[in-house]
Amino acid sequence: MRSWRACLATLMILTMTVLSATVQAADWLSEFFPEADAVGEALEEPPVVPVLQNGETVGYVFETNDIAPIPAYSGYPVNMRVGMTLDGHITGIEVLEHSEPIVLIGIPESVLDDFVGQYVGKSVSQRVRVGLSRQQREGYEQVDAVSGATVTVVVMGEGIMRSARRVARELGILEGGTTERATVRDELFEEASWDALLEEGAIGHLHLTRGEVDAAFVGTDAEGVEAAPEGRENDTFIDLYFAYLNVPTVGRNLLGERQFEQLMAELGEGEHALAIMADGLYSFKGSGFVRGGIYDRIMIHHGGRTDQFHDADVRRLWGVEAEGAPRLSERDIFILREETRFDPGQPWELELLVRRQVGALDSEFSGFASEMKIPERFLVIPEPADDLLAGDEERPLWVSVWQDRVLHIVVLGAGLGVLTFILLFQDWLAKRPRLLHTLRYSYLVYTAVFIGWYALAQLSVVNILTFTNALFTDFQWTTFLMDPMMFILWSFVAVSLLLWGRGVYCGWLCPFGAMQELISAVAIKLKVPQFELPFAVHERLWALKYIILLGLFAVSLQSLGQAEVLAEVEPFKTAVLLKFQREWGFVLYAVLLLVISAFNHKFYCRYVCPLGAGLAIPARIRLFDWLRRHKECGKPCQICAHECHIQAIHPEGHINPNECHYCLDCQITYHNDRKCPPMVVQRKKREKATRLSGKADENKRIPAVQVAADGAELAPRAVK
Repeated sequence: MRSWRACLATLMILTMTVLSATVQAADWLSEFFPEADAVGEALEEPPVVPVLQNGETVGYVFETNDIAPIPAYSGYPVNMRVGMTLDGHITGIEVLEHSEPIVLIGIPESVLDDFVGQYVGKSVSQRVRVGLSRQQREGYEQVDAVSGATVTVVVMGEGIMRSARRVARELGILEGGTTERATVRDELFEEASWDALLEEGAIGHLHLTRGEVDAAFVGTDAEGVEAAPEGRENDTFIDLYFAYLNVPTVGRNLLGERQFEQLMAELGEGEHALAIMADGLYSFKGSGFVRGGIYDRIMIHHGGRTDQFHDADVRRLWGVEAEGAPRLSERDIFILREETRFDPGQPWELELLVRRQVGALDSEFSGFASEMKIPERFLVIPEPADDLLAGDEERPLWVSVWQDRVLHIVVLGAGLGVLTFILLFQDWLAKRPRLLHTLRYSYLVYTAVFIGWYALAQLSVVNILTFTNALFTDFQWTTFLMDPMMFILWSFVAVSLLLWGRGVYCGWLCPFGAMQELISAVAIKLKVPQFELPFAVHERLWALKYIILLGLFAVSLQSLGQAEVLAEVEPFKTAVLLKFQREWGFVLYAVLLLVISAFNHKFYCRYVCPLGAGLAIPARIRLFDWLRRHKECGKPCQICAHECHIQAIHPEGHINPNECHYCLDCQITYHNDRKCPPMVVQRKKREKATRLSGKADENKRIPAVQVAADGAELAPRAVK
């Protein structure tokens, strides 16, 4: 009883699985090909599934990861199901799987569906690019990008087009860069004999002996069935010839003028005629053929598809007129219809199936094929208009992305150049506080608006986790080169960490940090009360961001996707990448942090930011310490410590480089001889020395006067 129930349960599970797969197939089938009624057997090369309508192939469906898997920002490709017609037009796209952090939480899946929907109707012969710049590139069809997910959608778009083109090429839909097929040169005709046509390759030939056929069935149930008697192995089994009749030099010479003209008049647009002729023991038509049936012994392979002929596709070939033609007992003309999309410019193959009966209802088949390539001089071969497409595909994807974002790169490069100037000449600028403050706040606006909201180049702890994960798996620079703004910014940050420490990025280049600082500056200007924690508490809270970083790193070792979700502790995605266009909970969190910064300077940066913690760790190997201090700093002077809004200066006077945001305010105070006590002392000494020097000079200018004993004034004498 238990065995019976187990069998029944297994049968039910299998049935439900099959039904589920059928329903899923029905979903995408009706969406991609509304007129189709079935799917065919999957092909291996290329790995596609034919879509059928009334038994005829009308298109193909494939998954991009099977054809052209391109790693996205997460390091893993986005897998999509794509439908394509026989003429290379995309009919539908479905996103199946991805590991993109920006989409795991933040951007709804419907946005990706809308993005890929832009490719529906596009042809594989078009040069399609995701619009990364406002300027339309000549020769390209542009689709809209998704704000905040640039790298992801660029890779998705390229995955769609590259996989579709590769499938189209392997299926013969796209050859040499065009969806156009070769055409016959109708004006070219030359008289030619049978042997001349055969020698030139205009007539294909398949000759089989009985021994060759017997060898093909060795190891099958048909071994020995209808085998050749001993000594008769070299006898002809079939001597088969075939030719493409649309070419006048072939068709007219084989059929004669009258029969050729009748055939050409009968053919519709896009239809092709083949002559198949044979002699021998085996019939290529077969004795079991019935009206309405299929000629199951002949198959034509071309462009990744296989076609067979129905009785309506066959015409009688009354005779072969070419000089020297052999006597062939079987002669017929077979028509390839327009829907087969036969391209005479591409190699094609005729396969003969040999059938042997091994039982009342069972048969064994063995195929024998012969390839043919119609001589090009008889055809007009389309120009390889797709050379540009091939060039695009050979060129690394990141190169195309960089070309599309030249303006962004130039503006970012100029901004980084200005920042480098500020850092190199910080002492000179610190002595000119008005100029430095103007430069600083102007730069913060540039960071928030251009680097953040426009270029979407907000760095994140997710970048650190992704980079670390890539080192443990399959590291590829191309993944990081996909976003030129992020790559350039990270490269600059890496150099600045080595030279000056963490503060250059946190204080100058972080868009969210710039927003906080600008809000804080306005709040201080408006005399909004500022609340600072006691230094002992403040110092303990520094550890919080390192704990958050270590927690995210530990989770990433197990699941990078889960770590990327938890990295929402950063408000960057909400405030910068998505420009606050998000669910209210995320927006409330980001806005709350910005509001707090009006009362407590850069609260998030100081205590919570895991990115800042991640930058502080490698920054400990910095080479230079250009922030100047006096020996009196902290003992007893506390002016800089009290004025440091980020509280990176310890009470004893030294600057903590792990917490400093390199605002240079302390350097302005350092050089201010009206504010900094040591500098005030030096100024007063200089002033006193100047006064004493001035009195001495005055004394030198007043002559000494000699007075006589009687009080009379004598002539002046020089004072030594």
